[in-house]
Amino acid sequence: MDRTFRSRRLAPAVALAAAVALTLAGCSSSSGGKKAEESASAASAGRANTPRMTVALVTHQAPGDTFWDIVRKGAEAAAAKDNIKLVYSADPNAANQANFVQNAIDQKVDGIAVTLAKPDALKAVVGKAVAAGIPVVGLNSGLADWKELGLLEFFGQDESVAGEALGNRLNDVGAEKAVCVIHEQGNVGLTQRCDGVRKTFKGTTEILYVNGTDMPSVKSTITAKLKQDGGIDHVVTLGAPFALTAVQSVADAGSEAKVATFDLNKDLTGAIQKGDIEFAVDQQPYLQGYLAVDSLWLYKNNGNYSGGGVEPVLTGPAFVDKSNVDKVASFAAKGTR
Repeated sequence: MDRTFRSRRLAPAVALAAAVALTLAGCSSSSGGKKAEESASAASAGRANTPRMTVALVTHQAPGDTFWDIVRKGAEAAAAKDNIKLVYSADPNAANQANFVQNAIDQKVDGIAVTLAKPDALKAVVGKAVAAGIPVVGLNSGLADWKELGLLEFFGQDESVAGEALGNRLNDVGAEKAVCVIHEQGNVGLTQRCDGVRKTFKGTTEILYVNGTDMPSVKSTITAKLKQDGGIDHVVTLGAPFALTAVQSVADAGSEAKVATFDLNKDLTGAIQKGDIEFAVDQQPYLQGYLAVDSLWLYKNNGNYSGGGVEPVLTGPAFVDKSNVDKVASFAAKGTR
């Protein structure tokens, strides 16, 4: 993919991610249900013959948010390769996320991968997991907090850097007034995105809060805002489903505003191809899920720490627009981008 944006701050971590990918390819061994696959000659099968592990993946996925389907596919691919039983739990309510982590501790899982959209609510229970000797890694949300909470590793993007990149892109296209739509109040990652946009965008940025669990409400709220303020020339959403809904809102409001967003799915790549969406910032959620689960296998079986346990492994950001969307669309159609 032609990556238009590359921050100098990301370069070491991107190189690290590439190194990790090579390490994964070298460390995987083969094993499976058939005897033929258990032989050395069947190494291409890519199935580990290490003892069965159980890993809990806990996220803040809201119902209907397709972003997390991509994260989960990546996690499942790593689990299949590494002979891991993956237990997936999700809830946008932080207290419920904490309960899921506690359940994983009670079940004495071999590892936990968790998102930290609301880190304060997870701090105590993550501490319990660490105290119990269960390795915990973070993904997607919580880059500023993972080390303080005692996690081994983190896989995701710097949301502030991503927001700053989008703000600069708005400058490049001549935008003057943008509304940044936050679909989950209290989610630190989403707030950081909009704050990043505000930091670099030379025009005016307003924040619009919507109820991300109620898409008709999202549509009507954005529509009302566009009708109220005809000066808005860009709607910035923080997830693919909300971008597609914003396109409908623009039409309903009779607005000429353009839509830009964070994150992808197969429908969104099609919208970019048609020109309904101007561009998207991709953080590669499949890679986040894959690396988080695979890192726990590497830690248990080879004592590895991605990033040396000190630095995060960054999976984004990169822009997808009409210039490169065709290269990404074929993968998005499979639900992996």
